[in-house]
Amino acid sequence: MSKRDYYEVLGVARDANVQEIKKAYRQLAIRHHPDRNPGDQQAEEQFKEAAEAYSVLNDSEKRARYDRFGHAGLGASGAGFNPADFADFADILGDFFGLGDLFGGPGSRRSRVRRGSDLRYNLQIDFQEAVAGAATKIKIPKLDPCSVCGGSGADPSVGVVTCSACKGQGQLRYQQGFFTISRTCPQCSGSGRVIKEACKNCRGNGQIQKEKTLELRIPAGVDNGSRLRVAGEGEPGVNGGPPGDLYVVLSVQEHPFFERHGNDLHCSVPINFSQAALGAELEVPTLDGKETVRIPQGTQTGTVFRLKGRGVVGLNSRSRGDQFIKVEVVTPRRLNREQRDLLRRLAEVSEAETSQQGSLFEKVREMFG
Repeated sequence: MSKRDYYEVLGVARDANVQEIKKAYRQLAIRHHPDRNPGDQQAEEQFKEAAEAYSVLNDSEKRARYDRFGHAGLGASGAGFNPADFADFADILGDFFGLGDLFGGPGSRRSRVRRGSDLRYNLQIDFQEAVAGAATKIKIPKLDPCSVCGGSGADPSVGVVTCSACKGQGQLRYQQGFFTISRTCPQCSGSGRVIKEACKNCRGNGQIQKEKTLELRIPAGVDNGSRLRVAGEGEPGVNGGPPGDLYVVLSVQEHPFFERHGNDLHCSVPINFSQAALGAELEVPTLDGKETVRIPQGTQTGTVFRLKGRGVVGLNSRSRGDQFIKVEVVTPRRLNREQRDLLRRLAEVSEAETSQQGSLFEKVREMFG
């Protein structure tokens, strides 16, 4: 029986590129794979035919000979299909059928290492620590390799023994159609070794919960939600993998006087009526101590003054924000006799000035006719 054209088998044009050929083969392999069609001889033959076509068209040298001479150009050695002829077979099917360990390849679970998980620690600091920086100590609960069994999970007097099911290979091989398939050993989960007697210290887990004290340096300029990364202080890795990292997430307490917006500071300062009317010099708190601010006469409530460079130093920066001071004129709730007399006298003078200038209603009538 003559063989079908390989391009026809995969359903691609003769000028198809490598990506198109691989995509077409992948779709056919998934559709006709023996795992999805158990006992279906036709599906197995179609799977074999597609694999043979792919093994030729994916190889630039074989494809060139095939394009020029057809099946005859491949000769006896080039015809047929052997899964060992190309290395990306497992990569093509592994995501769908778990064949990363097909033929004992490098994707086997036995040789896989995994990085440890990252940890998060929430830390509350006060306002001054956030703006100026600080050094502190934190205690974190984490899993560490068991010091008794060295992380193996086995009783040290017995140790880890070779898996009897796979004889230490981590895989079980069996024939399926024309393939010899390797599957991860279910008894040892691909490690090739099993624990005969569990470590009493960690109960076979290989890890124990500990509390570790770490010294933490908080840089100046951090704010709510800032994250500090401490490398290598997360959970330990698996099968010799590197540990994860620790992320410290900061929460800054509110300040009774300052309100922070980025690197700028805002505050409100109360002044009395006479200070607003006559002007005054006020001592205002800053991060660097007290500073004198001149209030000009006739200042209205809500007026904002700026102290340049008196804000917060930026994180990992030398630049510094400003401090903004809003004055609020406070009306006294209780007055003594002298204050009342003075304010009555002021009211009389103000009323006389208003009379000389004309009433508000007269001015409005003049404006609108």
